[in-house]
Amino acid sequence: MFALSRDDSREVGCILVADDRPFNRMAARDLLESVGHTVIEACDGREALEVVQEAQPDLVLLDVMMPSLDGFEVCRKLKARDNTRLIPVVLVTALNNRNSRVRGIEAGADDFLSKPYDRVELLARVRSLIRQKRLNDDLDNAAQVLIAIAQAVESRDPTTGNHCKRLAKLGQDFGTFLGLSQAELKALSWAGYLHDIGKIGIPDDILGKPGKHTPEEWAAMQSHVEIGERICSPLRTMKDVLPIIRHHHERWDGTGYPDNLVGEKIPLLARVFQMVDIYDALVSQRPYKKAFSVEKAIAILQEEAERGWRDPQLVQQFRQFLIDRGQLEPTAPAETVREAVPH
Repeated sequence: MFALSRDDSREVGCILVADDRPFNRMAARDLLESVGHTVIEACDGREALEVVQEAQPDLVLLDVMMPSLDGFEVCRKLKARDNTRLIPVVLVTALNNRNSRVRGIEAGADDFLSKPYDRVELLARVRSLIRQKRLNDDLDNAAQVLIAIAQAVESRDPTTGNHCKRLAKLGQDFGTFLGLSQAELKALSWAGYLHDIGKIGIPDDILGKPGKHTPEEWAAMQSHVEIGERICSPLRTMKDVLPIIRHHHERWDGTGYPDNLVGEKIPLLARVFQMVDIYDALVSQRPYKKAFSVEKAIAILQEEAERGWRDPQLVQQFRQFLIDRGQLEPTAPAETVREAVPH
């Protein structure tokens, strides 16, 4: 009987075999099950999408030439979905030509096998990709732990509501308006949850103090960006998020913290995130202020740009973003700013 060692157990898993020919599916099933894998099947492209969505397999062996949807399109759809994009996809094809390979790469395929496939090669590639999937799962689980910590930090201040969730969505929306890449949009979304994770290291009596902080207390509050950076830095998947965590309190004129960066030396994603962070704080009710109107929030951002605190071009782009969303009238007069608002 087949027995798994502790190391081998991480390299066998659930595999979807998608092929419109029953004989091909049966042959792949027999081979894969002989070394301990669990095999599920789909007979066309549409069924493959449904099965992956429901079963969340560890690997997909996808025939290219299938009815309803071909393998290229199925692969493209799987890689476009957040909950399936990390599942490795191997395209199996008799089309052993350069154009087919290019199409597969463009669709996001992780590997290719030519028909008829070599049994040893198939098992080796499957083993390698499942090992990689397990590593990806470990990284994803670690990231989810960070989000859980960040949500615990947010719960220490119940007055902020779902601030982090709103920032993740608003950051992605504004980033899309600016034409940022998918990797940049993902970083903005992660930053929505993780930007203030360092506040876990700030004592409650300082974090929740209703009055003005002493210079020592304010220095402790400012340290949350460096604490957050240290917490998230061990994960390589967070490399694009770290500059946002560290620099989202910098100011355009260099009077921010922690590094007093000036102008475009402040990372773009930190400036973009700062815009949505401040805006959400302004239009939300807090113990020290009522919720401001969109018009007043924009007026405050514009005034801060005139003071030299914010990127003036980005403020105007954010204003246009709100106009395009129907949240601000193009000709709406700016409300007068009568008070300074802490944020």
